[in-house]
This record gives sequence, structure tokens and C-alpha cells, in this order.
Amino acid sequence: MGEMRVECYAGYRADQRPTRFILRGRTFEITEVEDQWYSPEAIYFRVRTQDGDFFVLRHDEAQDVWSLDAFRSARERQPLPEAPQVGLS
Repeated sequence: MGEMRVECYAGYRADQRPTRFILRGRTFEITEVEDQWYSPEAIYFRVRTQDGDFFVLRHDEAQDVWSLDAFRSARERQPLPEAPQVGLS
């Protein structure tokens, strides 16, 4: 999915939580870490950015590699156009 760089707050341990990330040359400021969970291979962070979009960031600690696992736009989706009624009388 292209190169990704993540800047983190480092409290009592390194890379404690992401604060911003750069993806495909665009910087995303993280306004909130909504959730965090662990798998045997990685730590996941569900974050909200300044424009309201949601991202799930995955940090493979063993390799120190970040990746984008999911994305959801905060913008409302346009409704699908009505399908024409065919053969119904």
C-alpha cells in the first residue's frame, strides 16, 4: 500500500501511541486514539484524524513496520440512484 511513516508519543515505552502519520506524501494528524488491541504479531490502533476519518494502523513490533489496515471516511456517502422498475405493472 505504499510507504508509510508514523510518528509516536513515547511514554514509558517506545512507540506508545501514534500522533501523526504520513501516507503517500500526505500528513495526517491524529486527534484521537479510539481503541487499541493486541495480536500475537502486532499492535493495532483505531485512530481518528483531524478531518474526522478513521484509520486502523498496524504496528509489527518485531520488524518495527507500520501499515494501514483499514480506512473509513467520515463523509456521508451519497445514496445510490434508484434502480429503474422493469417489468412491474
